[in-house]
Amino acid sequence: MMKRILLIGTGGTIASEVTEGGLAPELATKDLLAHIPEISEICRVDCVQLLNLDSTNIVPEHWLMMARCIREHYGDYDGFVLTHGTDTMAYTAAALSYLIQKSPKPILLTGAQKPIGFDSTDSKINLTDAFRCATEDLPGVSIVFNNRVIPGTRARKTRSKSFQAFSSINYPYLGVLQGGVLLRYIRQECGDAPVFYDALDPRVALMKLTPGADRAQADFLLEQNDALIIESFGVGGLPEGGGFYECLHRWMDAGKIVVLTTQVSNEGSDLGVYHVGRRLKNKLRVLEAYDMTTEAVVAKLMWILGRTREQAEVERLFYQPVAQDILWPADT
Repeated sequence: MMKRILLIGTGGTIASEVTEGGLAPELATKDLLAHIPEISEICRVDCVQLLNLDSTNIVPEHWLMMARCIREHYGDYDGFVLTHGTDTMAYTAAALSYLIQKSPKPILLTGAQKPIGFDSTDSKINLTDAFRCATEDLPGVSIVFNNRVIPGTRARKTRSKSFQAFSSINYPYLGVLQGGVLLRYIRQECGDAPVFYDALDPRVALMKLTPGADRAQADFLLEQNDALIIESFGVGGLPEGGGFYECLHRWMDAGKIVVLTTQVSNEGSDLGVYHVGRRLKNKLRVLEAYDMTTEAVVAKLMWILGRTREQAEVERLFYQPVAQDILWPADT
């Protein structure tokens, strides 16, 4: 029996057309399907046009809308495909991984670097691959792009124009597609039924450390937000000058959450290596991202702070693995 898949449109390059102001999402999901009629031989597809936005305009409220849409239709379909702009797709994939946990059904995001109406587009193959994956035993949230399947918590856009736009950071691909056939390497853990969440705290800020920076930016961001993620250098640490230690001490005493991560894409942080990181970990008890992507840290903190503000519980949930998002929490 042919499987039923729900196509959820949110906009992005895949649905864009040329306008006087540049590329803008104009096409609906039914218009996308018209470009790939062969999908009718793979599965039965119904469409929902949830949004039609450039992904630069996607905000946490839209992530909640996507999760609600999937929740409302979960019992009626065998899998879900969301079309989405590539620029913030990794953030959305991470957010949905926390909002929809342990799903036994595939929830797949895809998009394109060129609109579906262009002759040299990657849209058709990406969308076709996503539908193929949606009919497979591929539980959980994933990105399907350029013949690769990436866990939702591990994706990052690493190329701005090339068709190989996404990489899987610190984790293998879940599978690849060759000749229209999925070769699955890893099956994500799932439950008998998904666990849905419906709250996020968007007051999470991100600061990229630069040489010579002082505490002023961190003070401002911590005053305005409930949590701050600092992308530090190398394996992690903060300058001993500039008042950073005093800044974090003050705001953490006031109940704010601070996470240290690294600007380096691969291999993660390790605050215990150098003095500039060790005292942050041992004395201040800042949270450490280890091998998590920044995109996942942002989304996970929003999900956690949507559930609790109690610092011990925030720390427990942060280090609790969800959808393969963290591999190194054992020594925390």
